Amino acid sequence: MENVAKGSYEEILLEDGFYLLKIQNDTEEISVVEREIDSSFIQFHFCLKGGSRFHFNHGHYTLEVSEENSLLLYNTQKDLPLNLNISPNTWLLSVIMTIRKFHSLFSNEANYIPFLSEDNKEKKYYSQEVVSPAIAVVLSQLMNYNLHPSIKELYVKGKVYELISLYFNKTKDADLEQCPFLADEDNVRRIKMAKEIMISRMVEPPTLNELSKEIGLSLKKLKEGFKQIYGDSVYGFLFDYKMEYARKMLETGSHNVNEVGLRVGYSTASHFIASFKKKYGTTPKKYLTSNA
Repeated sequence: MENVAKGSYEEILLEDGFYLLKIQNDTEEISVVEREIDSSFIQFHFCLKGGSRFHFNHGHYTLEVSEENSLLLYNTQKDLPLNLNISPNTWLLSVIMTIRKFHSLFSNEANYIPFLSEDNKEKKYYSQEVVSPAIAVVLSQLMNYNLHPSIKELYVKGKVYELISLYFNKTKDADLEQCPFLADEDNVRRIKMAKEIMISRMVEPPTLNELSKEIGLSLKKLKEGFKQIYGDSVYGFLFDYKMEYARKMLETGSHNVNEVGLRVGYSTASHFIASFKKKYGTTPKKYLTSNA
């Protein structure tokens, strides 16, 4: 599997036939990544920001993966080498593993994964999905860790397993009866607007009633649609977003705990510290010390 990449690219070998690719284009120009991947591999691509275009069959067929979306690819009949056009200011994480390795992870749950069924195991398969807040946190951790070299491989491998677990963690109520909502582009647009509103006003977020009126959806549709698209409640999503925002601010070393707490909407440091500990299992101060 030869790498002929151009641009910012890091490849981490986790096990034989099991890789993590970290691709960053922090320039204002399109960059290109090319890599041989044969038909014995399954590919998971996660876009943290920006966007990328995948080219197949010498450019005759393309697929896009946009910000906060993922793309799963495999085809047991045909090689799917990476031929990526990466837009400016794009971060992409890709997990590449042999189908044999992937099957071993779900050997007792094969029927739970659609493309592992007997009917589909010899077919091509691809899926595009929105990245949930829980997955976004893991992606950010994989992109931004600061660890001693001796534990880097263990940490990354653990996070990649967590990432794959979360990817296939479908809620029991995610049944086919709910799909028509997501087929309505206007509903999806309004739910995405709700997410942007909550993020932009995270210091003083609107109530759910206020939010539903602002986006023009009933409270029931807001709650159900948000859970379907982002995998969490509105305030559950906002909590995860605020904690991740706070964690990144702390890591810059330019802000103290009080400043960070105020920036994400906590009027007292004690409330912020309690929330941070609930999310990450440690206080902001201890977190900074452990990452120093």
